[in-house]
Amino acid sequence: MKKFMDEDFLLHSETAKRLYHETASKMPIIDYHCHIDPKEIYEDRRFDNITQVWLGGDHYKWRQMRSNGISERYITGDATDYEKFQKWAETLEKAIGNPLYHWSHLELKRYFNYEGHLCSDTAQEVWEICNQRLHDKDMTVRGIISQSNVEIICTTDDPIDDLKWHELLASDDSFDTKVLPAWRPDKAINIEKEDFVDYLSKLSAVSQIKINSFPSLIDALRERMDYFDKHGCKVSDHGLDYVCYVEAGKEELEEIFQKRLSGHQLSSHEIDAYKTACMCAFAKEYHKRGWVMQLHYGAARNLNQKMFRKLGPDTGFDAISTYASSPQLAAYLNHLAFHDCLPKTILYSLNPSDNAMIGSVIGCFQDESAIGKIQQGSAWWFNDHKAGMIEQMTSLADLGLLGNFIGMLTDSRSFLSYTRHEYFRRILCDLIGTWVENGEYPDDEKALEKIIRGICYENCKQYFEF
Repeated sequence: MKKFMDEDFLLHSETAKRLYHETASKMPIIDYHCHIDPKEIYEDRRFDNITQVWLGGDHYKWRQMRSNGISERYITGDATDYEKFQKWAETLEKAIGNPLYHWSHLELKRYFNYEGHLCSDTAQEVWEICNQRLHDKDMTVRGIISQSNVEIICTTDDPIDDLKWHELLASDDSFDTKVLPAWRPDKAINIEKEDFVDYLSKLSAVSQIKINSFPSLIDALRERMDYFDKHGCKVSDHGLDYVCYVEAGKEELEEIFQKRLSGHQLSSHEIDAYKTACMCAFAKEYHKRGWVMQLHYGAARNLNQKMFRKLGPDTGFDAISTYASSPQLAAYLNHLAFHDCLPKTILYSLNPSDNAMIGSVIGCFQDESAIGKIQQGSAWWFNDHKAGMIEQMTSLADLGLLGNFIGMLTDSRSFLSYTRHEYFRRILCDLIGTWVENGEYPDDEKALEKIIRGICYENCKQYFEF
């Protein structure tokens, strides 16, 4: 029997062990998509206890605690931090096979030097060990990032953000990790949302462009893109329910925009026409600036309306959508390619059944302007577990070039989540090691090292032109 999560965790062959320990484990991390707060990085926040750094805002853990019948008081309520930690420990011991079990124990090992396992019986011990360790000099936010070997971080930022904390970080020579903004204009696209008109007022103020028409909206957003570009932005991100493509003429589009400004509700056709126009205009600007466009889609959000009204979005009440948008995705990419304005693009679907579709679609739009110009993103959200990662990488290998894959990201709000890169790298090395051991790829050390270095680090750095 193997020891629980030993140094060869998830590595089942000698080739896998060699690839991981000699190459993958040594690569720096480029976390090109996350949701951490740049202010906390600049201010070098220190956490008072493990609950603050582990459970605050982590809807992955909150979902499992609810599944374990834990009262909301111990999840997002007014229970003490220790009570919340104890309830998480009680939940974790039942999470056999869940990636949270592995992630949590990797974090305990790497940051807190804890080799045991967390459960209800060990909660007090782990609480004390972690809280004592959090008082060490290297356990501030910057310390955690530095010891994780993180080279570049791309946060997620709204167009109206002043990027103050990015400016301060860029001028701080005492911190080696680059922290760059990423453009996330969801609020400008979601015309159906109640706060859309109010948001336009804020965007108008910060851009100093009066927004009273669709062209003026694009002008305002273009001005903000220029501002982001000056602050080192190289990537956009879009959280879409689905990728839509509905063509509309200029007059029809303006009628839709004015109808919404007047407070009227729009039809689904009108909403999709507006969003299509926005996404086409954005892609043109991304292509011109050399930005990468990320499309995250396939989430059915806020399904529990009672809890959504109580806690708001991103609190653990989303699921996988089975709506198939592949014809519209293909039409959107085709429009951009036909008009020579298709930027480098990464596609993430929350529905794992879309893997083969994405793998086949991206092959239709590759060209000589970039290696792996159109990427299938890493297994995302409900799929970033061992089986999901293997399925995504195997599908990509089946239909494209796995060797050009840009690899993993945390997509996290936690500063301890960099072990997700280790988790991914171990799974990657085991998958490739298995193929080598089975005689499906030669045991060519130089070629294998190049592939592993590329997927873990070098492809990403080249792709984003960091």
